[in-house]
Amino acid sequence: MKILFQLNHPAHYHLFKNSIKELKNKGHRVSILARSKDVLIDLLVNEEFDKLSTKKGATLFEKVKLVKQAQKEILDYTQKLNPKIIIGSGDFSYVTKKLGIPSIFLGEDDANLNLPLFLWTLFTYGGFSAVLAPVGVNNSIWNKKTTFYNGYHKLAYLHPNQFTPDKTVVEKYFSADKPYFILRFAKLNAYHDINARGINTPIAQKLIDLLQPRGDIYITAERELEPQFEQYRLKIDPLDIHHVMAFAHLYIGDSQSMAVEAAMLGVPAVRFNDFVGKISVLEELEHKYKLTFGIKTDKPNKLYQIITDLLSLENFKEEFQQRRQAMLADKIDVTAFLVWFIENYPKSIEIMRKNPDYQYRFK
Repeated sequence: MKILFQLNHPAHYHLFKNSIKELKNKGHRVSILARSKDVLIDLLVNEEFDKLSTKKGATLFEKVKLVKQAQKEILDYTQKLNPKIIIGSGDFSYVTKKLGIPSIFLGEDDANLNLPLFLWTLFTYGGFSAVLAPVGVNNSIWNKKTTFYNGYHKLAYLHPNQFTPDKTVVEKYFSADKPYFILRFAKLNAYHDINARGINTPIAQKLIDLLQPRGDIYITAERELEPQFEQYRLKIDPLDIHHVMAFAHLYIGDSQSMAVEAAMLGVPAVRFNDFVGKISVLEELEHKYKLTFGIKTDKPNKLYQIITDLLSLENFKEEFQQRRQAMLADKIDVTAFLVWFIENYPKSIEIMRKNPDYQYRFK
């Protein structure tokens, strides 16, 4: 079967990389069409792929204009390739509807998170043949169209069946046995990040002052770093980030994605932004599994206190690994499930509708 994956973000690569590999191993003809975003092209270094020339816009007007350009480019590419099915980002919704090609979209954000995201779903979800989302996600008017599975995007690549942390990878850069902390500063400029705030310069400095006596600090930043923080920049191959994350003592950041990744690995994850209390996946990880902690930006002192409390816990690494195991016991291997879903589409959507427990074959 000829399959097209359309990727817009590094997170899309991680989400689909193991499915792509497995589908290729099974003899399917898999093509990748990627947009240049953050480190996505660097992550694809070992893959055969085609690159979208259309960039992302900075302003809302530019974003709308460039989305239309991207859709035209994807349309031309897809007409030449003629795949049997398309999986990936939202840009192909218009294309699949126009060409009548079946499509599968995987979303993890609640459709009603905010107005920009809801409007985006109005323009895109209707064009997808199938929408997949974790159990608990609120897809609003699209809930009936959504096939819900008991997992997370990040388990597609961080489930124990798919990933084993390797200390020797960390040792290429620094000692994995000495305590260290990962800080992540996101741009928060996506369409759904409107008016969102995160870790600013004074708070970043306070975090460094708090953590420095207890271990080494490494910052991974999507935004431009202030000169005083450059000495802490994490300089590694982006393909190695999850090995480095797995042996960290603590993750602190304003990125939702990396907070979930840390939780998947059993690393205490503290996030500081304006989305706290609004995202179903993180709410479950925080309140059911107690793997992550969300603090709103008007409570920086609470941020410092939670970090202090975590670092004062005895055997906290062992405790969080136990919490991780409790989470994994409930969840499926998302890659194994997705490969089955793609290979058996559209029959797979009917199987899941009639018997949602079928997914637990993929543990």
